[in-house]
Amino acid sequence: MPIPAAPKPDHAIPKPPAESDVLQRRRILVPGRFEFEPTSRWVRGIVGDVALVDSRHQILVWEPGYKVPEYAYPSAHVRTDLLVASGEGEEPTGPPSEAAVKTPSSSDYWRPRWPDVQWFDAVVGGRTIQRAAWKWNVPGLEDFIAVSWYPGVLDAWYEEDEAVHTHPRDPGNRVDVIPSQRHIKVVVGGEVLAESRAALVLFEHGLPTRFYLPREDVRIDLLDEVPLVTQCPYKGYTSSYWRRKGTQRDIAWTYGAPVHQVSAIKDRIAFFNDRVELIVDGEPFVDSPKTWA
Repeated sequence: MPIPAAPKPDHAIPKPPAESDVLQRRRILVPGRFEFEPTSRWVRGIVGDVALVDSRHQILVWEPGYKVPEYAYPSAHVRTDLLVASGEGEEPTGPPSEAAVKTPSSSDYWRPRWPDVQWFDAVVGGRTIQRAAWKWNVPGLEDFIAVSWYPGVLDAWYEEDEAVHTHPRDPGNRVDVIPSQRHIKVVVGGEVLAESRAALVLFEHGLPTRFYLPREDVRIDLLDEVPLVTQCPYKGYTSSYWRRKGTQRDIAWTYGAPVHQVSAIKDRIAFFNDRVELIVDGEPFVDSPKTWA
Protein backbone atom coordinates (compact mmCIF):
# COMPACT_ATOMS: atom_id res chain seq x y z
CA MET A 1 0.00 0.00 0.00
CA PRO A 2 1.47 3.41 -0.93
CA ILE A 3 2.49 5.66 1.93
CA PRO A 4 0.21 8.75 1.88
CA ALA A 5 1.93 11.95 0.85
CA ALA A 6 2.12 14.79 3.36
CA PRO A 7 2.41 18.53 2.79
CA LYS A 8 6.01 19.32 2.01
CA PRO A 9 7.75 20.11 5.31
CA ASP A 10 10.99 21.92 5.96
CA HIS A 11 13.66 19.20 5.79
CA ALA A 12 16.47 21.38 7.12
CA ILE A 13 18.66 19.71 9.74
CA PRO A 14 17.44 20.98 13.10
CA LYS A 15 19.58 22.80 15.59
CA PRO A 16 20.75 20.24 18.16
CA PRO A 17 19.23 20.32 21.63
CA ALA A 18 21.22 22.04 24.34
CA GLU A 19 23.13 19.46 26.32
CA SER A 20 22.69 19.27 30.08
CA ASP A 21 23.27 16.94 33.02
CA VAL A 22 20.23 14.90 31.98
CA LEU A 23 20.58 15.16 28.17
CA GLN A 24 23.79 14.40 26.31
CA ARG A 25 24.59 13.65 22.66
CA ARG A 26 25.47 9.99 22.17
CA ARG A 27 29.12 9.80 21.17
CA ILE A 28 31.35 7.15 19.70
CA LEU A 29 33.86 6.82 22.50
CA VAL A 30 37.30 5.27 22.32
CA PRO A 31 38.48 3.57 25.48
CA GLY A 32 41.10 5.17 27.68
CA ARG A 33 42.21 1.74 28.84
CA PHE A 34 42.11 -1.85 27.62
CA GLU A 35 38.54 -3.12 27.36
CA PHE A 36 37.16 -6.54 26.47
CA GLU A 37 33.87 -8.22 25.67
CA PRO A 38 33.26 -12.00 25.59
CA THR A 39 31.76 -13.47 22.43
CA SER A 40 30.78 -16.95 21.26
CA ARG A 41 31.11 -16.73 17.50
CA TRP A 42 32.84 -19.55 15.66
CA VAL A 43 35.98 -17.82 14.39
CA ARG A 44 38.55 -19.45 12.13
CA GLY A 45 41.79 -18.11 10.63
CA ILE A 46 43.06 -20.15 7.68
CA VAL A 47 46.52 -20.61 6.17
CA GLY A 48 46.42 -22.93 3.17
CA ASP A 49 44.44 -25.94 4.39
CA VAL A 50 45.29 -25.37 8.06
CA ALA A 51 43.11 -23.62 10.63
CA LEU A 52 45.67 -21.62 12.59
CA VAL A 53 42.77 -20.39 14.75
CA ASP A 54 39.61 -22.36 15.51
CA SER A 55 37.69 -20.75 18.35
CA ARG A 56 34.10 -20.89 19.52
CA HIS A 57 34.59 -18.70 22.60
CA GLN A 58 36.93 -15.72 22.58
CA ILE A 59 37.09 -12.09 23.64
CA LEU A 60 37.12 -8.85 21.69
CA VAL A 61 39.85 -6.51 22.93
CA TRP A 62 39.93 -2.74 22.45
CA GLU A 63 43.31 -1.07 22.95
CA PRO A 64 43.45 2.33 24.67
CA GLY A 65 42.61 5.13 22.25
CA TYR A 66 41.30 2.94 19.41
CA LYS A 67 37.72 2.12 18.47
CA VAL A 68 38.34 -0.99 16.34
CA PRO A 69 38.61 -4.24 18.31
CA GLU A 70 40.77 -7.32 17.84
CA TYR A 71 39.95 -10.89 18.76
CA ALA A 72 42.03 -12.53 21.47
CA TYR A 73 41.78 -16.31 21.67
CA PRO A 74 42.50 -18.73 24.50
CA SER A 75 45.86 -20.36 23.76
CA ALA A 76 44.13 -23.73 23.39
CA HIS A 77 42.19 -22.36 20.37
CA VAL A 78 45.35 -21.45 18.44
CA ARG A 79 47.85 -23.83 16.83
CA THR A 80 50.63 -22.73 19.15
CA ASP A 81 52.71 -25.67 17.86
CA LEU A 82 52.98 -23.65 14.62
CA LEU A 83 54.11 -20.46 16.36
CA VAL A 84 57.69 -19.47 17.14
CA ALA A 85 58.94 -16.34 18.88
CA SER A 86 59.75 -13.62 16.35
CA GLY A 87 63.37 -12.65 15.96
CA GLU A 88 64.57 -9.24 17.03
CA GLY A 89 64.58 -6.65 14.27
CA GLU A 90 62.47 -8.66 11.83
CA GLU A 91 60.47 -6.70 9.30
CA PRO A 92 56.86 -7.79 9.79
CA THR A 93 54.67 -8.90 6.92
CA GLY A 94 51.73 -8.00 9.15
CA PRO A 95 50.74 -4.62 10.61
CA PRO A 96 52.43 -1.58 9.06
CA SER A 97 54.78 0.66 10.97
CA GLU A 98 53.54 3.91 12.47
CA ALA A 99 55.34 5.78 9.67
CA ALA A 100 53.56 3.75 6.99
CA VAL A 101 50.11 4.65 8.29
CA LYS A 102 49.00 7.99 6.90
CA THR A 103 45.28 8.32 7.58
CA PRO A 104 43.21 8.08 10.77
CA SER A 105 40.94 5.46 9.19
CA SER A 106 43.79 3.10 8.36
CA SER A 107 45.69 3.71 11.58
CA ASP A 108 42.54 2.73 13.46
CA TYR A 109 42.47 -0.73 11.89
CA TRP A 110 45.80 -2.45 12.32
CA ARG A 111 46.51 -3.98 15.69
CA PRO A 112 48.47 -3.92 17.86
CA ARG A 113 49.31 -0.33 18.70
CA TRP A 114 50.21 -1.13 22.28
CA PRO A 115 54.03 -0.99 22.42
CA ASP A 116 54.57 -3.83 24.91
CA VAL A 117 53.75 -7.06 23.07
CA GLN A 118 55.38 -10.42 22.42
CA TRP A 119 55.43 -11.31 18.71
CA PHE A 120 55.20 -14.75 17.09
CA ASP A 121 55.87 -16.01 13.57
CA ALA A 122 53.64 -18.70 12.08
CA VAL A 123 55.35 -21.60 10.30
CA VAL A 124 52.76 -23.45 8.23
CA GLY A 125 53.44 -25.87 5.37
CA GLY A 126 56.84 -24.46 4.59
CA ARG A 127 55.65 -20.86 4.84
CA THR A 128 56.96 -18.51 7.50
CA ILE A 129 54.59 -15.63 8.22
CA GLN A 130 56.47 -13.06 10.24
CA ARG A 131 54.69 -11.43 13.18
CA ALA A 132 51.46 -13.26 12.50
CA ALA A 133 50.43 -13.33 16.17
CA TRP A 134 51.13 -11.61 19.45
CA LYS A 135 50.42 -11.44 23.14
CA TRP A 136 49.76 -8.18 24.92
CA ASN A 137 51.93 -7.89 28.02
CA VAL A 138 48.94 -6.75 30.04
CA PRO A 139 47.76 -8.30 33.32
CA GLY A 140 44.75 -10.49 32.65
CA LEU A 141 45.59 -11.20 29.00
CA GLU A 142 48.46 -13.61 29.67
CA ASP A 143 46.52 -16.64 28.45
CA PHE A 144 45.18 -15.05 25.26
CA ILE A 145 46.76 -14.83 21.81
CA ALA A 146 45.79 -12.40 19.04
CA VAL A 147 46.34 -13.27 15.38
CA SER A 148 46.66 -10.62 12.69
CA TRP A 149 43.70 -9.76 10.45
CA TYR A 150 45.85 -7.45 8.33
CA PRO A 151 45.00 -8.25 4.66
CA GLY A 152 47.35 -10.81 3.16
CA VAL A 153 48.79 -12.17 6.41
CA LEU A 154 46.47 -15.18 6.76
CA ASP A 155 44.66 -16.50 3.71
CA ALA A 156 41.12 -16.13 5.08
CA TRP A 157 39.06 -15.36 8.17
CA TYR A 158 35.58 -16.66 8.91
CA GLU A 159 32.90 -15.84 11.47
CA GLU A 160 30.65 -18.89 11.41
CA ASP A 161 30.59 -19.71 7.66
CA GLU A 162 30.91 -16.17 6.33
CA ALA A 163 34.22 -14.70 5.20
CA VAL A 164 35.07 -11.49 7.07
CA HIS A 165 37.63 -8.97 5.86
CA THR A 166 39.91 -6.24 7.16
CA HIS A 167 39.17 -6.42 10.90
CA PRO A 168 36.72 -8.08 13.33
CA ARG A 169 33.24 -6.63 13.39
CA ASP A 170 32.37 -4.44 16.34
CA PRO A 171 29.13 -5.75 17.90
CA GLY A 172 28.09 -2.13 18.50
CA ASN A 173 28.21 -1.33 14.80
CA ARG A 174 25.08 -1.73 12.71
CA VAL A 175 24.30 -1.55 9.00
CA ASP A 176 20.71 -1.17 7.77
CA VAL A 177 19.65 -1.35 4.11
CA ILE A 178 16.19 0.15 3.48
CA PRO A 179 14.32 0.64 0.18
CA SER A 180 13.25 4.20 -0.60
CA GLN A 181 11.08 5.87 -3.25
CA ARG A 182 12.80 9.20 -2.75
CA HIS A 183 13.79 10.81 -6.04
CA ILE A 184 17.59 10.59 -6.33
CA LYS A 185 19.51 12.52 -8.98
CA VAL A 186 23.30 12.52 -9.41
CA VAL A 187 24.85 15.36 -11.38
CA VAL A 188 28.47 16.10 -12.29
CA GLY A 189 29.43 19.20 -14.29
CA GLY A 190 25.79 19.86 -15.13
CA GLU A 191 25.36 16.36 -16.61
CA VAL A 192 22.89 13.89 -15.07
CA LEU A 193 24.71 10.61 -14.37
CA ALA A 194 21.89 8.84 -12.55
CA GLU A 195 18.22 9.29 -11.68
CA SER A 196 16.14 6.85 -9.65
CA ARG A 197 13.12 6.28 -7.46
CA ALA A 198 14.25 2.77 -6.49
CA ALA A 199 17.26 3.41 -4.28
CA LEU A 200 18.39 1.28 -1.39
CA VAL A 201 19.57 3.56 1.41
CA LEU A 202 22.43 2.17 3.49
CA PHE A 203 22.80 3.53 7.01
CA GLU A 204 26.06 2.58 8.69
CA HIS A 205 26.83 3.58 12.25
CA GLY A 206 28.92 6.77 12.32
CA LEU A 207 29.37 6.94 8.51
CA PRO A 208 27.68 8.92 5.72
CA THR A 209 24.30 7.87 4.35
CA ARG A 210 24.73 6.09 1.00
CA PHE A 211 22.21 5.62 -1.83
CA TYR A 212 22.68 2.40 -3.82
CA LEU A 213 21.01 2.80 -7.23
CA PRO A 214 19.90 0.15 -9.72
CA ARG A 215 22.38 -0.10 -12.58
CA GLU A 216 19.62 0.56 -15.13
CA ASP A 217 19.06 3.98 -13.50
CA VAL A 218 22.70 5.00 -14.02
CA ARG A 219 24.14 6.39 -17.26
CA ILE A 220 26.79 3.70 -17.63
CA ASP A 221 27.66 5.14 -21.06
CA LEU A 222 28.99 8.24 -19.30
CA LEU A 223 31.22 6.29 -16.90
CA ASP A 224 34.39 4.22 -17.04
CA GLU A 225 34.59 1.11 -14.87
CA VAL A 226 37.81 0.59 -12.89
CA PRO A 227 38.55 -2.92 -11.54
CA LEU A 228 39.48 -1.84 -8.03
CA VAL A 229 38.95 -4.08 -5.01
CA THR A 230 38.60 -2.65 -1.51
CA GLN A 231 37.44 -4.39 1.65
CA CYS A 232 34.88 -3.73 4.36
CA PRO A 233 34.10 -6.11 7.25
CA TYR A 234 30.42 -5.11 7.13
CA LYS A 235 29.84 -5.12 3.36
CA GLY A 236 32.53 -7.36 1.82
CA TYR A 237 34.65 -6.74 -1.29
CA THR A 238 33.98 -4.12 -3.93
CA SER A 239 34.13 -5.44 -7.48
CA SER A 240 34.76 -2.12 -9.23
CA TYR A 241 34.84 1.65 -8.99
CA TRP A 242 33.51 4.16 -11.52
CA ARG A 243 34.82 7.42 -13.00
CA ARG A 244 33.22 9.96 -15.28
CA LYS A 245 34.65 9.38 -18.75
CA GLY A 246 37.84 11.32 -19.36
CA THR A 247 38.63 11.83 -15.67
CA GLN A 248 40.86 10.05 -13.17
CA ARG A 249 38.79 10.49 -10.00
CA ASP A 250 36.69 7.66 -8.59
CA ILE A 251 33.14 8.87 -7.93
CA ALA A 252 31.22 5.63 -7.37
CA TRP A 253 31.59 1.95 -6.51
CA THR A 254 29.89 -1.43 -6.74
CA TYR A 255 29.81 -4.49 -4.48
CA GLY A 256 29.61 -7.53 -6.75
CA ALA A 257 29.46 -10.07 -3.94
CA PRO A 258 28.44 -8.32 -0.70
CA VAL A 259 28.10 -10.19 2.58
CA HIS A 260 24.77 -11.78 3.40
CA GLN A 261 23.48 -9.02 5.68
CA VAL A 262 23.64 -6.43 2.86
CA SER A 263 23.15 -8.77 -0.13
CA ALA A 264 20.45 -6.47 -1.53
CA ILE A 265 23.09 -3.93 -2.67
CA LYS A 266 24.69 -6.47 -5.04
CA ASP A 267 25.66 -4.90 -8.39
CA ARG A 268 24.07 -1.55 -7.48
CA ILE A 269 26.06 1.67 -7.81
CA ALA A 270 26.66 4.13 -4.98
CA PHE A 271 28.20 7.58 -5.44
CA PHE A 272 30.48 9.50 -3.10
CA ASN A 273 28.21 12.20 -1.68
CA ASP A 274 31.02 14.76 -1.66
CA ARG A 275 32.30 14.08 -5.20
CA VAL A 276 29.03 14.61 -7.06
CA GLU A 277 26.00 16.88 -6.83
CA LEU A 278 23.53 14.67 -5.01
CA ILE A 279 19.94 15.91 -5.27
CA VAL A 280 17.23 14.19 -3.22
CA ASP A 281 13.58 15.11 -3.78
CA GLY A 282 14.65 18.20 -5.65
CA GLU A 283 17.02 19.56 -2.99
CA PRO A 284 20.78 19.21 -2.47
CA PHE A 285 21.28 16.36 -0.04
CA VAL A 286 22.72 17.39 3.32
CA ASP A 287 23.45 14.45 5.59
CA SER A 288 22.77 14.53 9.31
CA PRO A 289 26.01 15.40 11.08
CA LYS A 290 27.88 12.46 12.57
CA THR A 291 29.10 14.93 15.19
CA TRP A 292 27.32 18.21 15.85
CA ALA A 293 29.36 21.29 14.97
